[in-house]
Amino acid sequence: MANWERLTRFVEDARIPLDNNATESAIRGPVVGCKNHYGSKSRRGTEVAATLYTVLETLKLHGKEPTAYLHAAILAADHGGVLLPWQVDAAA
Repeated sequence: MANWERLTRFVEDARIPLDNNATESAIRGPVVGCKNHYGSKSRRGTEVAATLYTVLETLKLHGKEPTAYLHAAILAADHGGVLLPWQVDAAA
């Protein structure tokens, strides 16, 4: 089997989870939201939504407060700046 090493990598590396529950939990909100508001209606809207959900879930994964980051990022943008997720503590 050509892919045997890739298929069994999780057995040798304890950092790799045996299931994808974390991923499924992370995408549950966007999936339910998409069903409730009937999707993004355009390719660009889908890209923007995917970027926003990615940033929010990354912030949560790293123990950052998404609301605080979005507030600080909007204020930075209002003043012509850019606030990256890993800079949120410095901005607080």
